Parts: sequence; C-alpha cells; structure tokens
Amino acid sequence: MFTDDPDGRFTPGAVFTLQVPDSSAWHNKTIELVELKWYNSHAVAFFKDVPDRSVAETLIKAILWVDHDLAEVPEEEDAWFDHQLLGLSVMRDGVKVGSVTAIDHFPAQDLLTVKTETGDVLVPFVKAIVSAVDVKAGTLTVTPPVGLFEELPDDEQPGAEKLVEYIEPSDDDEKPAT
Repeated sequence: MFTDDPDGRFTPGAVFTLQVPDSSAWHNKTIELVELKWYNSHAVAFFKDVPDRSVAETLIKAILWVDHDLAEVPEEEDAWFDHQLLGLSVMRDGVKVGSVTAIDHFPAQDLLTVKTETGDVLVPFVKAIVSAVDVKAGTLTVTPPVGLFEELPDDEQPGAEKLVEYIEPSDDDEKPAT
C-alpha cells in the first residue's frame, strides 16, 4: 500500500479508478470501498460488487488510483507530491542547472532525476543536498558536493596511488618463523 494516509484514503465510500490490463473485465471501471480491515498487519479491503473471493481474485495485481486535487498540499512540513516536484527548475548558487524530470522512491531515500545540458544527474533527495523547495516559485535549490553536476579535472580526482599505499617490508622487519 503506497499512501501516506491509509486511514484518510481508505474510508467507506472511497472510489478508486482501477489500473488493469485492457483484457480485464475491470478495465475502465471504478470500485467503491465498503470496509478496510487489518489482519496480521496487512490491509484487507472489501469492495462493493466484489461479493466473494473468486471475484476478488480477478483483481489480483490491480492498481488502485485515487482522484486527487492537484492543488492539495500535504499537511506535513517538507513534504510534496511527485507532481509538484516534476518540472521544477533546479538552482545552484542562483543559477539554473536543470529541471526535475523524475522521482524514484527507494527505501533509504528518494532520488531525483535532473535533466541538465550535459545529461541526466541523479540527486539524492536529502536535506544536505536539496536545501530548499519552493513550489510556488517553481524552484528546487541544491547545494551538491563537488563533482555531482560537473566533471572533475583528472588532477583533482584521486588516483589509485593516492588511495592505496603499498609498503614494502624492510630488512629490519621481523620475518615470521617457519
């Protein structure tokens, strides 16, 4: 279940649009929630016109979409809906470096895809890098680490000799007994 508000979304009478294959009898239909129960920490939904298990099995893997007011703003501070972030201008030091084209949600953190003149850049959506989001102004401000949006010259990139230092044993070092 992918929602930040299951109790608010899954109330009796809530209507969902179904995403199913074109060949499904449920294609282009909506479904109305009658009741939501929790069994062993799993949500089990009961819907109008789905009287038994055999009918419910025809809905396996269906995706339920909720009609959403695009003007709605999350109640949580520093929370946005994906559609509010898509298309925002990405600003670095007051200069536009690209725009948000995709958002991926991963367990550790969300990842923004920023389209730049030189290609796509994947930006971790964390406060340390994304310092401000202003949906009304249409901007997302970043303070990225050096090298995230630009190629570093070879002399600034650590080479293998700097990362690993090989130490040859000297004659003074004791050798293990055999």
